[in-house]
Amino acid sequence: MATSDVDFGNTPVSTVELAELIPNLATQGELNEWEQENILEARNWALSERETKLRDPVTEAYVRELHRRMFDQTWKWAGTYRRSEKNIGVLVHEIRDRLGALLGNVKYWIENKTFSPDEIAMRFHHELTVIHAFPNGNGRHARLIADVLVVKLGQTPFSWGGKDILAAGSPRTNYLEALRSADNGEVKPLMIFSRS
Repeated sequence: MATSDVDFGNTPVSTVELAELIPNLATQGELNEWEQENILEARNWALSERETKLRDPVTEAYVRELHRRMFDQTWKWAGTYRRSEKNIGVLVHEIRDRLGALLGNVKYWIENKTFSPDEIAMRFHHELTVIHAFPNGNGRHARLIADVLVVKLGQTPFSWGGKDILAAGSPRTNYLEALRSADNGEVKPLMIFSRS
């Protein structure tokens, strides 16, 4: 599959990253289906009662493990931090420090009940998308880990607009607008969208 055949949305995949595609796929549609199957397996694992009880999603090891499980049948770089700059996200050399600070903040918010479980999960989600730690799949990863965290905190997983927010259209537009509001310090629209 040529780089020009791939539409990864807001995060371009470099030629080097594309070379680490595991399956032999010819089209973007095939890639989307393949990734979705991989993600569904990871979701079932992550949201299983056993895993939500045993694991702490607010650790660097879990952040990487979840991404690895989401994309390990698709990309050789699954679960490893990006090594190239993107059109979104912090600089590569800032990823580890920013993620460490975020994980510390989330633990503090949980321990001190600084925010509601939904707000903690949405703030976690938003900051993960800002950091953009992986070559691709950051939004899907941030949504799933927010689901895992909110379940761990005793709530139900989010509905995320109830539709496919990867496809162009109103749900995706609403999601991106909610993220932009969170960029400006207003997390409420993201909280509303996540439960719509």
